Amino acid sequence: MATQLSSLKITNVVRQNKTNTNEFRKTKLIKKLDEQIGLATAQKNGELFTVKRLKNVKDEASGAASQIEVSKRINAWFWTDNNKTYLQIKYGTKVLELQKGKNTIECASQDELIKTLVLVRSAVAGGELDAVIEAASVKVRERFGK
Repeated sequence: MATQLSSLKITNVVRQNKTNTNEFRKTKLIKKLDEQIGLATAQKNGELFTVKRLKNVKDEASGAASQIEVSKRINAWFWTDNNKTYLQIKYGTKVLELQKGKNTIECASQDELIKTLVLVRSAVAGGELDAVIEAASVKVRERFGK
């Protein structure tokens, strides 16, 4: 009795994860930095900034699932106080310690804030903050323990 599966070539292979965890973390932080750059630029120009994401919803009547596009809320990592703008880089909810005991960057203006965000983005892409991101990642993972 010949089956339809007998015509297929079946093997035993374990799927390899191609993304490096460090690269994944850097990509995640770069994506968030891009959002902050967009938010800062929009605030400087007096515009509204929104990021869209897909959300799965179920229709009450038919029970069919569909995807809709909704706005994602973005919390600013920067604030202004005494005519100076301050910036904290975050990984998840943890603020990254950029130097020993220091976690905030001081900027003189909105223009300097945008330049600083672009500079931090290139530093993350270049691997300068890998150790800091790893330390923050460990702290974030600790919260998921028992």
